[in-house]
Amino acid sequence: MTIRMRPAAWEHFEHDADIGLRAVAPSRERLFEAMAEALTAVIADPVLVRRSREIVIRCEAPDDALLLVDWLNALIYEMATHNMLFGVWHVRLDGHRLEARVAGEVVDRVRHRPVVEVKGATYTALSVTQDNVGDWHAECVVDV
Repeated sequence: MTIRMRPAAWEHFEHDADIGLRAVAPSRERLFEAMAEALTAVIADPVLVRRSREIVIRCEAPDDALLLVDWLNALIYEMATHNMLFGVWHVRLDGHRLEARVAGEVVDRVRHRPVVEVKGATYTALSVTQDNVGDWHAECVVDV
């Protein structure tokens, strides 16, 4: 028997002058990956990002919601300091410890056409929950 996992999905939602990220996924790992994709999509189309350089990111927090903020802020930090965008995210979670391998490339302003700069993930509308079917849901607002 083949078991097919439902794909993760994400969307943006309006929040004052900022942008909200929302995702649903069949696992916590996939949820964190989907939120990372939603973060990149605020700036540029993730499909346009080549996988030319890999970076390892590690974070730890006391709960899933705070870990999500730390994860998104670690991605924002890496994007800013290396002038990169990421298009691939492989997240491993051990309790509330995250280790991820992310791949991307230096921003190409002509090809990527970045729309905004994300300054940071906030605690506004922050939540990470699991529903009674087993799917994971997350929301977070990012400051742009």
